[in-house]
This record gives sequence, C-alpha cells and structure tokens, in this order.
Amino acid sequence: MSSNPYENEPGFENANQEQDKDNMKAYCLKVRHETLRVSVISRLEDHLGINPDGSIQPAPSPMEQDIYDDGDSNMMDSEAPSTFEPFKDFCKRRFLWYYDAYVASIAIEREKVTEGQIFTRMPFEPSGNAMEGKFLYSELERRLNFIKERLEKETTDWAAEGLILKGKESGVAANLQRQFEQTVEHYKKENSVTLDVELVDGNPFVWRVTYFGRPMTNLDGGLFTFELAFSPRFPEEQPRAKFLTNFYHHRVTIDGIPCYFPRRYDEGRHHIDAIIHLMEEESPPYDPRTQVNREASKLYWGTKEDKKEYNKKLRRSVQKSTE
Repeated sequence: MSSNPYENEPGFENANQEQDKDNMKAYCLKVRHETLRVSVISRLEDHLGINPDGSIQPAPSPMEQDIYDDGDSNMMDSEAPSTFEPFKDFCKRRFLWYYDAYVASIAIEREKVTEGQIFTRMPFEPSGNAMEGKFLYSELERRLNFIKERLEKETTDWAAEGLILKGKESGVAANLQRQFEQTVEHYKKENSVTLDVELVDGNPFVWRVTYFGRPMTNLDGGLFTFELAFSPRFPEEQPRAKFLTNFYHHRVTIDGIPCYFPRRYDEGRHHIDAIIHLMEEESPPYDPRTQVNREASKLYWGTKEDKKEYNKKLRRSVQKSTE
C-alpha cells in the first residue's frame, strides 16, 4: 500500500513525469560536463604530464638519457626506452581531430548553466556514490587550450630531437631518410597525382608535401602544402600532419589537421597517399569519426543547396591557395 495520499489525485502522474524529465535533464548536464573533464581533459593531462593546477611535471629529456636505439636490437634492458603505450598516441591524435568539437560543446553547454553552479544530486544517486562537483566550463576551456598548446610543442620538439638523431646517424633517422628517398622516386613514376616532397631544413623527421590539384576536379588549379612531422619513436608514434595552406574540407579541422587512416602506418608514403585520397575522394561513405570540421560537415551532408554551398567554399579555398 502506497504511503503517498495524493497519488490518485488528477495530475499527480503528470507531475511525476515532469519531475522525472527535469531530473534527467539535470543529470545529462553534469554527465556531459564530467565526460569532457574526466574522459578527455584529465586523460590527456595525464598523458602529457600536466598537473591539475596547470604546471608541468618535470621529466628528463629523452635525448639527455640517450635512450634511442641506434639500430642495435640487442640493447641491454637497462638502456632500453620505457615501455611505449600506443593508446597514448591514439588519444593525442584524436584530441587534435576533435578539439574544435570539444570547444563547440563547451560554448553550447555553458549557456545552460551558471558558472560555478553545484551539480544537482539525483534521487537515484545514493549517498557516497553521487556525481558531485560544479560546472566550471571556463576552467575546462582553459585546460583544453593548454593541452593543445602542449601537443603543438611536442610536435615541434620532434623536429629538434630528430636533427640530433640525424647527427648521431641513429636507426630511426636512417629509416626515415631512406623512406623519404623512396617516396620521392615513387611519385616521380606515379602519373595519377602531381606533387613534390622535400625535407624541411634537411631534417628527415619533417616532410613537406606540395600537391597540385588534379585537372577537371574541384581541386583543379589548387596548390596545397602540408607537412608530416615524424616522432623520434616512429612508427610506434604516428606522424602528425597539418595543412599549411587553408583547405576547406569536412575531414580537415579549422586549423588544418586532416583526419585520415593510412593503409600502412609504418611508411611515410602511405600517410601521404591517405591524405591525397582524402582530398580527392568524391563520394565518401558517411563516417562520423572523420567529421572534424563542423560547418563543412553540416553543409557536405546536408541538402542539395547545402552541398552547393560547400562546393563554393571548397572552390574558394582552391582559388586562394595560389594567392
């Protein structure tokens, strides 16, 4: 027997339903906040050695420790580098792809709450196991931006470390130099695409690719440049690509990070092939993982008029590429 004397009154059931809806909305608000804070931000801070207060954990330079293998596969265990965790590299690359989406999510969600507002405790959350905290979207935004800065610095540091490895004639430097030379020869013989590949400052860890738009396509007349930055731990850590030329595309972020999947991860040429395929693909299957430019994606996968607008903006970026 129920202890509530009003449960049979008119409107009681509707009132309960409205309360349930309000509770669920409040719960979803804090779930979205905590998902971004815990699953994205805290994880990347841990991978990058960033403390909660924004300070950087001290770590010895890998170059100072001279931990890189110079081609000798019989290194003593005490001299071997620390265990590499591929999932860290996976998370870093995807953070760069989806950074714009995270920022856009913050802009949307912060309008629904008051900064500093305490999370509402749900009736179904038991004491001691409730999701507690405050809405601190300004702080999340600051931390997101700092993570991106650290990733950009990490990529820049790869080039400096790479030059040191080149001077030491290390195995990874020799491998990348050989791959570069083979890649240049490959594209000299390849008639289906026109591009130039060169090393930046003679550094085998930084490749610059200049792509000439294929005639009779939306890229006709375009001249696009992108770079591949290779890690001293390649191929365990994947190269990071970035367009230096503005390129409007649903699979390229606002600041030029292409979202692509190479056929082989251990050869630089296949990374170039995958990026060129991304640029030239005319009828790609819909894949939400690759939609890293929100505006371009909305237009590309929208109505016929939207698609026309997308093509106009793409053509505009092609025309500006030679200015």
